[in-house]
Amino acid sequence: MPREHIFDEAEYERRVARTKERLREEDLDAIVVADPANMNYLTGYDGWSFYVHQAVVVTPDRDEPVWIGRDMDGGGARATTHLGDDSIRAYSDDHVHSPHDLHPMDYVAGVLEELEVEDGRIGLEMDAAYFTAKSYTRLQENLPEAEFEDATLLVGWVRIKKSEQELEYMREAARISENAMRAGLDVIEEGVPEYEAAAAIYEQLITGTEEYGGDYPSIVPLMPSGDHTGTPHLTWTDREFEDGDPVIIELSGCRHRYHSPLARTTFVGDPPAELQETADIVVEGLEAALDAAEPGVTCESVEEAWRETIAQYGLEKEDRIGYSMGLGYPPDWGEHTASIRPGDQTVLEEDMTFHMIPGIWTDEIGMEISETFHVTGSGAETLADFPRELFTT
Repeated sequence: MPREHIFDEAEYERRVARTKERLREEDLDAIVVADPANMNYLTGYDGWSFYVHQAVVVTPDRDEPVWIGRDMDGGGARATTHLGDDSIRAYSDDHVHSPHDLHPMDYVAGVLEELEVEDGRIGLEMDAAYFTAKSYTRLQENLPEAEFEDATLLVGWVRIKKSEQELEYMREAARISENAMRAGLDVIEEGVPEYEAAAAIYEQLITGTEEYGGDYPSIVPLMPSGDHTGTPHLTWTDREFEDGDPVIIELSGCRHRYHSPLARTTFVGDPPAELQETADIVVEGLEAALDAAEPGVTCESVEEAWRETIAQYGLEKEDRIGYSMGLGYPPDWGEHTASIRPGDQTVLEEDMTFHMIPGIWTDEIGMEISETFHVTGSGAETLADFPRELFTT
């Protein structure tokens, strides 16, 4: 039995059924799912085993997916999924970093043969972070009659609309995000090393709330400071905060692998007028974009509301300002499907979720204020309740 009933068995059955529908629409005989978030979505499997090759195989006709992983992780599949024993397949350890010219995809190919799809059209997640070039070539060598198709985003598009239980876990993650953000902001001041702020954030990410704990997030807390706030993906160092430093914090609480990212900016000392003005513009643009987000509009039109707002102040931003997200494993909590950017014609539907992060980054300074939102029947519900402002120490 699963160690925790994070979702009931019926929810996984619905997810697998929708995936099978997509396979039939794409005329695929199977899909080999290598993204750990997609594996979790379809089966519930949860373990830090994605550093070795693993997969979930779905075919249109088989009732259950087949989980494939390292032999020592088979017990983890039994602990975290509802799958029957016949749907849990484990390869021997001599396939791992093998000196004997064995590869886990040799075993996966054998499972595909057993499922009688060795000469069929098989979808692969070609652009998944943990699906390597060698994985592809070994499948080709083992299954020369198969026709392989890129199905990287097939499960991602199934995932884009959330169930009520998924939304509840994201709301719980938002409470953790609030606590972690507050802890980071409280620690930052002149003379404090950056790693102490990171430690305070991490403590709250794992401690969670009085009612429940937190999980490890897919992305570490990002915390560029000083002259580097125009580079949004830097982490902490041994450097001490100095008077006059802007500091960006981007983080996410995580609950049962579901995230609710949140970004804010603070300043050590008295902020310059330019930074305060930029913060005010970012907040105005963010709120305009949130007001535009509702079922039936496109991602492009939501971005346009932001773009038109900041253009009034002579500002422009070329990067996207948001993306669909929710369930995730390192290295990312994004779903890699819809983006809030010019040209994205994805129509917003009820129960989609996005992280909207309309930061302004220049060579001199950076400013981030973000929100995770849920598309409801009437508009955007932001999951966190945290002031939208430039903070100071």
